[in-house]
Amino acid sequence: MVHSNWGTWFVSDEIEAVEPLGVTMWYLGGTGFVVRSPEATVYVDPYFGDGDPPNVVRMLPVPLDPADATECDAVLVTHEHLDHMHPPSFLPLVDGLGADVYAPSACYDAPQYDGEVSVPDEKAHVVAPGDTVRIGDLDVHVRGANDPAAIDEVSYVVDHESGTFFNGGDSRPDPEEFSAIADEFDLDVGALALGSVGNVSAPDGDGIERTRWYMDENQLIEAANQLELERLLPVHHGLWRGVGANPAVLSEHAASFEFPRVIEPVSLGDRFDVDSPGRVQPRAIRR
Repeated sequence: MVHSNWGTWFVSDEIEAVEPLGVTMWYLGGTGFVVRSPEATVYVDPYFGDGDPPNVVRMLPVPLDPADATECDAVLVTHEHLDHMHPPSFLPLVDGLGADVYAPSACYDAPQYDGEVSVPDEKAHVVAPGDTVRIGDLDVHVRGANDPAAIDEVSYVVDHESGTFFNGGDSRPDPEEFSAIADEFDLDVGALALGSVGNVSAPDGDGIERTRWYMDENQLIEAANQLELERLLPVHHGLWRGVGANPAVLSEHAASFEFPRVIEPVSLGDRFDVDSPGRVQPRAIRR
């Protein structure tokens, strides 16, 4: 069961109160976003769970309860890990709002979540690199990714006349796939997972595991250059206890490279428009 630390204001008074002119998006933590356009609302990798304490402990507040949402056309999932394929975080969007779920096959066949997935057959869509899905006025292109810890992973290019948003999930650099994506699309904004190496307790409770989480600073800039990103949103670095990273140092790592043109540190709840750099002020304080 999901409990929102922010009550209902974030989804009702911020996300759903906006009438987008182009593509706009709000950060949910992890690699999660709500992406909205004039004709579509899409949740990407929504995760509102607590992790798996004491092995993995969530540090960010839970910004919303999906049961409070009233608009959602689709849910996009990058891979089968718990903080991406988490049925309690998206089933209210499916059961209550009729949203479709698009995910690679392992998300349904071998999810890390140990409960019942129970997505209705007519709402559960399997996607693979090369697929394209039309959702309202958005073209969602499914492309490959490189997550060595995943069974079956994809990335998403969300394309609209106002601009293009890329979400790489937990991918590491991928010189072949990411360079091909850069050749195919002009990516305005890209979200890539920043992490570190840290100790966590083993899932079976037997000892400590030294684990690499996501990309380090140099890998993140490497991936941004493979993708030729105009704007980089470093994500995921604050979600888990003990494996955080500092996005403020990325400008030093990027100083001698062509891409990204702009690095935009991201905090929970931040909103970004795809066609212009910088955070968009929340409605509550906008003049």
